[in-house]
Amino acid sequence: MKKEGRKMKIYHCLADDGRRYYGQLHKEDQGLLEVLEGNLFAPWTPTETVVKINKLLPPLLPPPNIFALGLSYRRHADETGIEVIPEPLVFMKASTSVIGPEDTILLPDAGPAKVDYEGELAVVIGRRGKNIPPPEAMDYVLGYTCANDVSARDWQFERQQGQWVRGKSFDSFCPLGPCLVTRDELPDPNKLAVRTVLNGQIVQDASTNGMIYDIATIVSNLSKSLTLLPGTVILTGTPEGVGFTRVPPLFLKDGDRISVAIEGIGTLANPVRAERIDA
Repeated sequence: MKKEGRKMKIYHCLADDGRRYYGQLHKEDQGLLEVLEGNLFAPWTPTETVVKINKLLPPLLPPPNIFALGLSYRRHADETGIEVIPEPLVFMKASTSVIGPEDTILLPDAGPAKVDYEGELAVVIGRRGKNIPPPEAMDYVLGYTCANDVSARDWQFERQQGQWVRGKSFDSFCPLGPCLVTRDELPDPNKLAVRTVLNGQIVQDASTNGMIYDIATIVSNLSKSLTLLPGTVILTGTPEGVGFTRVPPLFLKDGDRISVAIEGIGTLANPVRAERIDA
């Protein structure tokens, strides 16, 4: 018997038949996907169809907008030496920067030397909203995924006079995945362990309880200035431990492997390669 449901971990994959599917991992063989019928913004219906996973894709592609917060963890703000403003600091990333699990982060030929990692919890909006009161904000959240807000620090701080968008929006600079966890699956997103690992070394190890603003405040605040569309992704900021604040600095290099793991969601892992442009 088919049942509708919302509480689940939803994976987006390219199957061996060349088609894209949403579904849940098979309980006995995680190389298989139990296909769901429907879409991200309506109740899902399980089916009898099982497909072999060829490749995991970003949970949604492309998102209509990607908003991101800077300096949203107190200890991260302290390590940067940048003063925290009285409300969330927001910038945007290009939707073309989105990649999925095991996709390659490219060190751009235009600025490969100071590319940094930022492990983050990403919020996905489930329905259209504007001027959302904080007590109602969580009703607009579809779910959560892991994100890496990859950042070219020279473009972010030196080459664009303080405008962050270009340094944050190079192709491949927004890995998302490995799945979308629905809101009901994570009843308190403000108490999740967040860990970033570079080449087997833990470089960030924190909790979302270190955020200055909780998820409801972030969603409500953003909606005061713009309409949040279904599928909008909000990167909620990174904790302490980023590469550019270290002595000496620790930047991504060709051959690296970086992963972001968040409690209750899973692990998003990506290899790093230098972009090579044919002459």
